[in-house]
Amino acid sequence: MMEFVGKKARVADDQEVDWHGLYLDLLPKIFHYFAYRVGDVQIAEDLAGTAFERAWRKRNRYRKDLGKFESWVFGIARKVAGEYFRKSKREPQAHQVPNIPDGHDVGKAFDEQTDFDQLQKLLTDMDQKDRHLLSLKYGAGITNRDIAQITGLSESNVGTKLHRLVTKLRSEWEKT
Repeated sequence: MMEFVGKKARVADDQEVDWHGLYLDLLPKIFHYFAYRVGDVQIAEDLAGTAFERAWRKRNRYRKDLGKFESWVFGIARKVAGEYFRKSKREPQAHQVPNIPDGHDVGKAFDEQTDFDQLQKLLTDMDQKDRHLLSLKYGAGITNRDIAQITGLSESNVGTKLHRLVTKLRSEWEKT
């Protein structure tokens, strides 16, 4: 069933969308996006829950004709992240306690945590828009084509920006 609001048609029948399947598919991506942005697993879990709750409440506003469901949810996630940073007046933190499984090399875990902390520091020093692109690509594992749809940039522009950002990160990494 379609509902017409002005000249725009909206999906009014949530039976057309497999919400449970989409939730299970997107939850890891949304969680990793937030974890990459905020650097804290518990906050990332809360923000992912908030994003999905908001998507569910606004499900009648999703329009299949304007893009993929994934892009729509990531748009909501981006707004949730922005609200979080405005309300908390904080930038991503570089401190996390590493989870070291039994039998795992503690020295290796320490090195991995040190690398993670260094990466978080470099990301903290970046512009919000740049962090957003990197979070979508490497945190959530989204393709350049889907990032283009989420951000409104062209696919080639996304590729170029990501290449420049990674080159810049590598250069900064080598300086530290």
